[in-house]
Amino acid sequence: MNITIISVGRLKEKYLKAGVDEYSKRLTRYCKLNIIEVADEKAPENLSDTEIKMIKDKEAEGIFKHIKDGMYVIVLDIKGKMISSEDLANKLQDLGVSGNSQIVFIIGGSLGVADILLKRADFKLSFSPMTFPHQLMRLILLEQVYRGFRIIKGEPYHK
Repeated sequence: MNITIISVGRLKEKYLKAGVDEYSKRLTRYCKLNIIEVADEKAPENLSDTEIKMIKDKEAEGIFKHIKDGMYVIVLDIKGKMISSEDLANKLQDLGVSGNSQIVFIIGGSLGVADILLKRADFKLSFSPMTFPHQLMRLILLEQVYRGFRIIKGEPYHK
């Protein structure tokens, strides 16, 4: 299975880089992982709705360049469906069994994800109704994908 994570912005904090590196290394046993960073747009305070839409659309352009035909697109969205770790594992397994071996997760920028990306999504996933920094979401997502593969294989880790 090929897992691609397309994320807006670069990781800056060392502790996040270390965590992402650790889970990326762990995942090599289960899948081919590709992490793509696209540029984030400057988002000053007090933006109008039109300015917010323009920024999200610009970030979406960078994301769309990396989405290929046949990829199963999962967009992280606060309004998406919340599922358990077991449900995520089942979803990954079901996708693989049904021939969807190219899975892409999309993490938007600080303003969220453009509507055009939400329309392209095959699945909208929410980790919580709370807001998290998008850089931290990369680490959380990788941990959950790793946990999912461990569940699929029946290996210890998940409790």
